[in-house]
Amino acid sequence: MPFTITGLSPEPFRPLFGLSDAALAEQGVIRVHIDAPASAPCRITLQDAEPGETVLLLNHEHLPVDTPYRSRHAIYVREIAQETAVITDALPLALERRLLAIRAFDGDDMMVEAEVVEGREAAPLIEAWLADEKVAYLHAHYARRGCFAARIDRC
Repeated sequence: MPFTITGLSPEPFRPLFGLSDAALAEQGVIRVHIDAPASAPCRITLQDAEPGETVLLLNHEHLPVDTPYRSRHAIYVREIAQETAVITDALPLALERRLLAIRAFDGDDMMVEAEVVEGREAAPLIEAWLADEKVAYLHAHYARRGCFAARIDRC
């Protein structure tokens, strides 16, 4: 079953890019200077920020649904992010190199499956779940911190 992994749109975050640390703090956002590789996966580009870059750490509602699964959590976004990543039939390195929690949701936004899997081993699980007609979409989370990583849909 072909699948597409999609990052977040940069549009809601653009007004934050370039603001002073004080202005960000007023909105509950923290600018983080990255000094280690593979330490801050961006939810827009689906790439890890490089040492020397800055990212914004903020709370984001990634599942704005009217069910008990409505959810929000901390995420990183790169201040240089311009376009939403869309990747077909492969996991980006930022997901592939981490332990993931994959969650399957039905058309009523109710969770119907959930599993923890190493990112490099996630593709067969993703394909199998998307082949099931009761599954409408998947969410991937970085399992260790619990943060939303990306949405996964059928092609």
